[in-house]
Amino acid sequence: MAQVPQTFLDALAVRTWCGLALRSLGRAREEIDAINVYPVADGDTGTNLYLTLESATAAVEAVFAGHEEGDPSFADALRAMAHGALIGARGNSGTILAQLLRGMSLALTEGDVSHVDGTALRRALRRAADAAREAVAHPVEGTVLTVASAAADAADAADAADGAEGDCGTVVVAAYEGARAALAATPRQLAVLGRAGVVDAGGRGLVTVLASLVEAVTGEAVPERTYEGSAGADVCPDAPEHAGEGGPAYEVIYLLEADDAAVARLRERLDALGDSLVVVGGDGLWNVHVHVDDAGAAVEAGVEAGRPYRIRITHFALDDVHTGGERPPREPVQRAVVAVVPGEGLAGLYAEAGATTVLARPGEPPASGELAQALRRAHAREVVLLPNDAELRHTAAAAAEQVRAEGVRVALIPTRSAVQGIAALAVHEPERRFDEDVVQMTSAAGATRYAELLVAEHRSWTTAGICQAGDVLGLIDGDVAVIGPDLTGTAETVLDRMLQAGGELVTLVVGDDAPKAVADRLEARVRESYLAVDTVVYRGGRQGAPLLIGVE
Repeated sequence: MAQVPQTFLDALAVRTWCGLALRSLGRAREEIDAINVYPVADGDTGTNLYLTLESATAAVEAVFAGHEEGDPSFADALRAMAHGALIGARGNSGTILAQLLRGMSLALTEGDVSHVDGTALRRALRRAADAAREAVAHPVEGTVLTVASAAADAADAADAADGAEGDCGTVVVAAYEGARAALAATPRQLAVLGRAGVVDAGGRGLVTVLASLVEAVTGEAVPERTYEGSAGADVCPDAPEHAGEGGPAYEVIYLLEADDAAVARLRERLDALGDSLVVVGGDGLWNVHVHVDDAGAAVEAGVEAGRPYRIRITHFALDDVHTGGERPPREPVQRAVVAVVPGEGLAGLYAEAGATTVLARPGEPPASGELAQALRRAHAREVVLLPNDAELRHTAAAAAEQVRAEGVRVALIPTRSAVQGIAALAVHEPERRFDEDVVQMTSAAGATRYAELLVAEHRSWTTAGICQAGDVLGLIDGDVAVIGPDLTGTAETVLDRMLQAGGELVTLVVGDDAPKAVADRLEARVRESYLAVDTVVYRGGRQGAPLLIGVE
């Protein structure tokens, strides 16, 4: 029997909404991925929405777990949902969903309230839709933005109807129906959708989230609907083309700690660099998403604005980006490389070489789930995984095994340093047989000795003796080999020891914390003392070690 419509939204309803939405997106993920043709036909919108909601749900569950007696406040639950979505937002669609939830949270948590009624919820839906549009540099109709606005319009009309004012059930049902109607019309608004005979994937995900809100409030599940071919043969002749025909090569996403003024400047710079720019958040924490040809420049812009972290750079498969959507968007490439990198500079370097990257900051190693998602994001039948850290070998192995079970061929090369990964990537040839390519990459990595220069944080015993806080430690192949008073002098000693065993190429990865002259000093030393050895220098950005050295 149908339940009486609920007249308010409280903390428990927020928790229920999260759980239902996560379950529904899990069921619809593959369908949504399959219809993803805008803004890039990379087939991951459903997955990105699911991961964004998963982060939001985990944050809400953590708030409830922290209250052993009774439930958390409505404001705490809703803010947790919005914050979780912000820090876990993936892709263009996930970033917009995070802003929608943030807009709702800001509207519903003004003042100390334990619950809100339908009128407040209607206002929140409007604020959410407006906030999402403001976050997108160049809003396009026929997308999730259109669907969100239609939901808000329908909620306004329902709340104004006689006898319905303040009823949550009436408002959420109207919002869902308005969103569903708008979604069915998206192929008539955006030509790329009409040609493919699909609705907007992001809008499809939002309709799923709103259907879950209906169930959370009314207690009645919304029948699942499909949208294949909706209005596909009825494309408006004036519908804009917009998407899919020769777009940028990389997707760059990162969290950013910065003030409002710096973010305003960042928007202008990123807008000039690429497209699909979405910047969401506030109060010092932002989620930045952009498609660019120069991934390094997008990351550098973030560094200038504040502190970027959790940086994810994806190299779009050229076949998917530049075909104009003429073939099925989910066709994977044959082979890809996924690499864990310790700094923003290397993330750009690896991405330019065609790798999908996962950034590992000090104290923030990626979990197996994050690595598994990066392997999926590579969207290839065969993937080479470079963990670039001995401590990640078990995590990387677990991620590889998880994705292998999904039918992807994954080879884990046990690289222990980013310089070994660079050596492996340098000999990578996608045209070779997979096994041969893996053997060559493994051989190149294994032939590369690696070192890193670190600053000791406290007094301790090492394999080279006792070090004091502030001493520079030179680690060769993972063991402390040299202890010195300054980084440049210690690096020269480390390099000499490494080259005593021979070598043809020295690779230097210089972090932001290294002395400016260290690269010049080391290059000069190689030229003067090792005539047959070449040197290449890369800027690593904010990496854990001030200096990485590779000798091969």
